[in-house]
Amino acid sequence: MPMSSPAALNPDLLDTGTPPIPEAQGWARAYDGSRGPLVDLSQAVPGSPPPDALLRKLADAAAEPGSARYGGITGDASLREGYAAEISRIYGTAFAPAEIAITSGCNQAYVVTMMALARAGDNVLLPTPWYFNHEMTLTMLGVEPRPLPCTPGSGFVPDVETAEALIDERTRAIVLVTPNNPTGAVYPPETIAAFAALCARRGLWLVLDETYRDFLPEGVARPHEMFAASGWQDSVIGLYSFSKAYAVPGWRLGAITAGERVIAQIGKVLDCVQISPVRAGQAAVTWGIDGIRAWRERNRAEINARASLFREAMAPLNGWRVLSAGAYFAYVAHPFAGAQAAAVARRLAEERGVLALPGPYFGPGQEDHLRIAIANVAADRIGLLGERLAGLSA
Repeated sequence: MPMSSPAALNPDLLDTGTPPIPEAQGWARAYDGSRGPLVDLSQAVPGSPPPDALLRKLADAAAEPGSARYGGITGDASLREGYAAEISRIYGTAFAPAEIAITSGCNQAYVVTMMALARAGDNVLLPTPWYFNHEMTLTMLGVEPRPLPCTPGSGFVPDVETAEALIDERTRAIVLVTPNNPTGAVYPPETIAAFAALCARRGLWLVLDETYRDFLPEGVARPHEMFAASGWQDSVIGLYSFSKAYAVPGWRLGAITAGERVIAQIGKVLDCVQISPVRAGQAAVTWGIDGIRAWRERNRAEINARASLFREAMAPLNGWRVLSAGAYFAYVAHPFAGAQAAAVARRLAEERGVLALPGPYFGPGQEDHLRIAIANVAADRIGLLGERLAGLSA
């Protein structure tokens, strides 16, 4: 019998990069512990567990027989109603539960949104440096992730005129992430409004990922006024994650905010990929919106304080430059000109016990940079960075 070739896989999937964080975690496993405990600054993981009261609500909900049954495709009504009320308070305008879909995390919210907006051969503008899962999703869907460069000189805030010059007949959407992953940059309300106006004028979708919205600096009344503008339902889609503010990434809960006609179409995708989100977690988070509000505010203050501590720890180090630091993340220029960022990050992990991610994980032109997830560890661990990084050679 003649030899046959292996069955083929989707070429767009084969062209998609491998998830990068496991590679970086492999570097950490080679650290011998000689400088003390590993300082893991690689992944956006809440540094503290959720409050006991929220965990008890989860246990109670899980014990309910109804939690074992299928729920609504776009989420249970109680959480859709609770989240609609919450964002009505945040943005100062009314949202209907029918404009909300609950998803299995914000990554899933992004995937199903992109499936609803674009098809193979289209393109979507992604500000660079970008969140790697955003690029991976588009690539495996056969959609071109078109880089929208953001520079340290602009505070990594995208420019609307630069974006418009990149739009062509195949462009379907522009994605903004604020507060930003990987840079920590917070986009000014006027920037978000300008992008919303551009998308409305050009017949595109603005996809606004606000996973880290709850960690804006104290005193910021609301992230932007864009939802308060009439007609947002025809050109804007908002994404959110409950993982960070509620410290429950393992529960996999996110949300999409969009017009009712868009939610109806996204519901088709959700019915194929999740059927319904995990119900016990939905019940617990519904209670937690008000039930742990004070805890969430304290957590926000603590996370924002870590950004200042990080800057202080880095300030004495020759050659290291903090280009941006904000909610959850900092973006840093390393001092080793010409060195590959992955080599620098690997040496940091293996020799100094500090795990960060190399800039090229986040798009082209990032070899000089590392991303630091400053929310992962307590303040005393951040203070170790100065002595750990001092004297590191290329």
